[in-house]
Amino acid sequence: MQHITDAMVDAAVDTEQACRVLSDAFLAHGNGSAAMQARIRTEAAGVKLSTLGAVIPAQGVAGAKVYTTIEGRFTFVILLFSSRDGRALATLDAGAITRIRTAACSVLAARALAAPQPKVLGLYGAGTQGVEHALQLSRAFDIRQILVHDPFAPADIEARIAALTGATVQRDTPETIAALANIIVTASRSPTPLFSGKSVQPGTFIAAIGSSLPNTRELDDALLERAARIVVEWRPQSLQEAGDLLLAEPSLALHDKIVELGDVLSGRVTRRGPADIIVYKAVGVGLEDIALAGLVYARLAEREGWPAA
Repeated sequence: MQHITDAMVDAAVDTEQACRVLSDAFLAHGNGSAAMQARIRTEAAGVKLSTLGAVIPAQGVAGAKVYTTIEGRFTFVILLFSSRDGRALATLDAGAITRIRTAACSVLAARALAAPQPKVLGLYGAGTQGVEHALQLSRAFDIRQILVHDPFAPADIEARIAALTGATVQRDTPETIAALANIIVTASRSPTPLFSGKSVQPGTFIAAIGSSLPNTRELDDALLERAARIVVEWRPQSLQEAGDLLLAEPSLALHDKIVELGDVLSGRVTRRGPADIIVYKAVGVGLEDIALAGLVYARLAEREGWPAA
């Protein structure tokens, strides 16, 4: 059994490869040929242990991600098996997997549902996920300007993001960003909404990826009411974890707007008009982790002569 580090993950795959394998996995799940295990959290004395996983026979893999959360810090590990004969293939330091797959799924949703030719990206939260989203979305679209709101970001964050993306980057206020951006990413740990949904312009695509807890939310009721579609990765898990949806006013009848990412990628769900506001609410599901881990293993096995899955 091999061990794969975060550095090996970053060297093994690029964004387009990640997007392809993730799209294939969601399509397989949609047609019933793959399955996933919802997150289970166990906690004692301030230490949280979480597990989630998936079986993806078309890729030849099954596996689970296990991670701890202590004082807001995460440590991720994936255990990958062959779905053909049950062999343990590898362990992976899954920080890079988590970073890449989260942003890649936002790119998949945005490619399918964002308005054509978005130029301005609004970024709430410029930590690991925020920066990765800026990088991947700038590669997927011709992003010219990135507006950042993060009171905790280091002083050089604008220069760092600009160097990665080639866009003009500046800090701005939450409401100004909401009013100007064509694509908005919320990658914060805020327990309460970050901006007024009334400020968002028609046609905006919002990727809300900062929380997978039922008691926190980044988006307000005004935005959810205006949204034409609310895309989730997997209803059973999202409707247990997504505080943005669980804390919304029940009269909004959000269930009527909620669709799964697999239905978007298959073409069964599309943008209805140019003014549609689309919300992609991600919590992170095991299918994403195992699909990308399987791709990394396959790439490295071919290169290093390891046994195939």
